[in-house]
Amino acid sequence: MIRLLGLGLLLCCMLPFYTKGQALQVPHYGEGEGRVIDRYSTDRLEDGEIVPWFVIQEIVITAKRTFKTEQDRLNYLRLERNVLRVLPYAIYAQKRYEQLDRELAMVSSRREEKRLIKVCEDEIKAKFNAEIKNLTVSQGKILIKLIERQTGSTSYELVKNMKGGVSAFVYQSVAKVFGHNLKSTYNAQEDYEIENIIRSYERVRPIKNLYNY
Repeated sequence: MIRLLGLGLLLCCMLPFYTKGQALQVPHYGEGEGRVIDRYSTDRLEDGEIVPWFVIQEIVITAKRTFKTEQDRLNYLRLERNVLRVLPYAIYAQKRYEQLDRELAMVSSRREEKRLIKVCEDEIKAKFNAEIKNLTVSQGKILIKLIERQTGSTSYELVKNMKGGVSAFVYQSVAKVFGHNLKSTYNAQEDYEIENIIRSYERVRPIKNLYNY
């Protein structure tokens, strides 16, 4: 019993603890008054000194974007609007494809695989068929790139895996008529403007909350 008590005391000494005592001034810069807190944690250093600490809100500092011309600014705003317009669809595709992958891993019959793929296809059509038809050509091209970004597979590969090579070829042929290429890939360096837009949005609103699924 004494040994257990001693071990418990030792562990307590090694862990940071939460305390209410002398008030601390939160670091503050700029205008206004700083905040005072009276609840914080402490750590004990090797020399025995006790150091108080507390969590502060994360702050992201970015430079203000400048453009050479007004047309460059308008082009960027148009691209930003298009990216944020189609990003939810790409995220949904990622999550639904991951779910389908998990479901297919648990079945052994080809018939059940086809059924699950059909269910997945019907869900996607029911959810986005009407909306995606209203996308512009530019938005469609961005969506194809973002699907590859989110899933790691091109739209052509996804169709081929779900529907077969012949169907993928047909979809690709139809897509090209409308100026799309299902084999388009996403490169964070080549598509740096799109990547910057997504990362900036992630800092403001976490990507996991962008589309509820």
